[in-house]
Amino acid sequence: MALFLIICLLFNKIFQFLIYFDLFYLYLFFFLGPIGCATAPDKISATYVSPLQYQSYSCDQVGQEILRVNRKVMEVSGQQQKEASKDAIAMGVGLVVFWPALFFLMGDDKKDELARLKGEFDALEQSAIQKECSVAAELEEARRQREEKVKEEKEKSTEVVSEDIDEFDDI
Repeated sequence: MALFLIICLLFNKIFQFLIYFDLFYLYLFFFLGPIGCATAPDKISATYVSPLQYQSYSCDQVGQEILRVNRKVMEVSGQQQKEASKDAIAMGVGLVVFWPALFFLMGDDKKDELARLKGEFDALEQSAIQKECSVAAELEEARRQREEKVKEEKEKSTEVVSEDIDEFDDI
């Protein structure tokens, strides 16, 4: 009986040590982990790029450059979103299941490149507006349509949540 009690106490101490050890790493990576996480592309702001560098461009050249920069923004945004998703999964796995997974958060972050490209796009748009190019009106119309679509999607998601809450209330 005494041997059983000693074994139980020993396992209890080992178990408590492991709990504190895991909690230490959990807290450590909870506070330090987000430092290595990639930012979602929609959360990255444009850096300032002067529109003066496009002053000598014709409206056609501005339009072509807008298309080129927009394609690159979309490409880099996709890469950044993939990296942000991968980091979010690694963070979840690391915090819940296996803390060494947090070491895989150091990925290929494209934050600086994406911020620069967004700044170039803004500068090109300002240049198009100053030159009164037709592409400026097209960009404004596309932005308006995108904002309406986002608003509609937000309203739809609000309706779905409301319906789910109503169904839950009926239970």
